[in-house]
Amino acid sequence: MGYPEASSDERISILGGAGFIGTRLAALLNQKGIPFRIGDLRTSDTFSDLSAKCDVRDLDSLRSHVAGSSVIVNFAAEHRDDVRPLSRYVETNVQGAVKVCAVARTENVRKIVFTSSAAVYGFTPTPAKEDGPFRPFNPYGETKLQAEGVYRGWADEDPSRTLIIVRPTVIFGEGNRGNVYNLLRQIASRRFLMVGRGDNFKSMAYVENVAAFIAYSLSLGPGIHVFNYADLPDMTTRELANHVLKCLGRPSKLRSLPRPIAMSAGHLLDLVARISGRRFPISAIRIQKFCENTQLRADRVLRTGFVPPYSLLQGLERTIRSEFSSTTKND
Repeated sequence: MGYPEASSDERISILGGAGFIGTRLAALLNQKGIPFRIGDLRTSDTFSDLSAKCDVRDLDSLRSHVAGSSVIVNFAAEHRDDVRPLSRYVETNVQGAVKVCAVARTENVRKIVFTSSAAVYGFTPTPAKEDGPFRPFNPYGETKLQAEGVYRGWADEDPSRTLIIVRPTVIFGEGNRGNVYNLLRQIASRRFLMVGRGDNFKSMAYVENVAAFIAYSLSLGPGIHVFNYADLPDMTTRELANHVLKCLGRPSKLRSLPRPIAMSAGHLLDLVARISGRRFPISAIRIQKFCENTQLRADRVLRTGFVPPYSLLQGLERTIRSEFSSTTKND
């Protein structure tokens, strides 16, 4: 698929590489013989011998890790909906970008890949394109957009530099414990309630495809390259739930809850969480995101010639089989 060829003088530094997407990217690079090191707050379970402690908020650990690298891929971020204090988003996502760029300058790194987010667009009535408009609705989206500006500043300083910004939609896959997993688990455990009519469209991305595209993008030359990433086809929430039931071998029977009632419950849980310090899988913002259209136009990815290794439906089926095979067998 056009991955860059390995070379003895090239090394890729994967910041936040012990996580969900970073581990997949590292596996692809490893298969191709492309040198890399993982820098993260925790040691990689899969590539412990190529992993070192690194904090994007700390210049010394960054400089030590990046030294000798020609490429930085940055996955490190504060991304949960319930991060407190809110200043942590700025410290990691924005100030982390400032420090990554500072180290890139001193270590003469010529290429940076930054995984941003579809959250920079906020809720849009039509599928979002790379040129906006940008209406982030939470600190995560706001700080991701600010970080993009930091990286653009670095790229603009020298036309020989390469900046690749990838804005994926919600990502799912084997081993992930994010919002899509929570949805699949609720359906598999028969606790799922459709909020509203379920006719809102959702763009989604399978982790193996996202990692494959990032690996593919490493072959791009100088300049600023910005890509949305989503796998086709977009489905409505109801279509998605029915497909999951089909994969589980169950009839398409969905219970529904009116949106106002669900939002009231979400606000109540938010209040309890603030008072008690507990975290809940349901919150007002998650319910809102569930009910809104979240669609991306990813035409630029297609124009690069990239072909995802899996279709969206294949990705869903692989994930369901991996995570809920016992549920399927016992029904």
